[in-house]
Amino acid sequence: MARMRVEPDDAPTARLSDGSLARVTPSGFVSGFELVVDGTPQSHVDLDDPTHLHFEYVARMGAVIDRLRMPGQPLTAVHLGAGALTLPRYVEATRPGSRQQVIELEPALWDLVRENLPLPRGAAVRVRIGDARAGVSRLPAGLTGAVDLLVSDVYSGAQTPAHLTTVEFYRDAARLLAPDGVLLVNVSDGPGLAFARRQVATVRAVLPEVIVLAEVQVLKGRRFGNLVVAASAAALPVEWLPRLMAAGPHPAKVAQGAEIDEFIRDARPATDADATPSPKPSASIFER
Repeated sequence: MARMRVEPDDAPTARLSDGSLARVTPSGFVSGFELVVDGTPQSHVDLDDPTHLHFEYVARMGAVIDRLRMPGQPLTAVHLGAGALTLPRYVEATRPGSRQQVIELEPALWDLVRENLPLPRGAAVRVRIGDARAGVSRLPAGLTGAVDLLVSDVYSGAQTPAHLTTVEFYRDAARLLAPDGVLLVNVSDGPGLAFARRQVATVRAVLPEVIVLAEVQVLKGRRFGNLVVAASAAALPVEWLPRLMAAGPHPAKVAQGAEIDEFIRDARPATDADATPSPKPSASIFER
């Protein structure tokens, strides 16, 4: 039987600009805390162990990050969407000396996280408030062509806004990337994967080298879940793939090459003229 999430009445909260309520609550399943917005889990953070990546799609992103550059080498990273800063904390812990920029739309959410889930002392993480798409163009000029890791994980409630799913958006964002820099996108979708197929086509229209990581049943379009899209202008090393598979979580699948062609099939890239937000999941998806 699924177990409903229980949120203490005295949990720290913040009212966001769209009227939704954000809470920081102790995880009921593992160590650490969760940031929950109107019943949708947005982030999990373990302050005692920032390398603990509880959400499966975040663990898959972490597996890709581990293979960038040399192990432990500092990265230049930009994160679109803050949540509780799970991945910036991970990069800081595994690659000390990294320089990171974060763009978050909601000042109240950032205040909630900063006060209740503070960053490690000395972490070189700069949080900027504003829309992710507009914020990309306002980042320091020195970041253009210099970013090793660009993460797009932006949600309003349980959906990615349409204007952050288009060729025009990804083209602007990709200008930040170093020649071999990697874009990671969290895409959520359900049976049929119409939105996800279109997102992969959209990303590949901008960055030609693409792989997709997901749980097997999600990648087959049999249930709602998260797919991680990794893309670059440079070839993604094939020696990554066995390690990405082994890293899990299991059962895992990494689609590449002809599998990506088949996954996209006749999906059209999304543009500013016809984009839609990601599909909204059923509330029951978050019962455990």
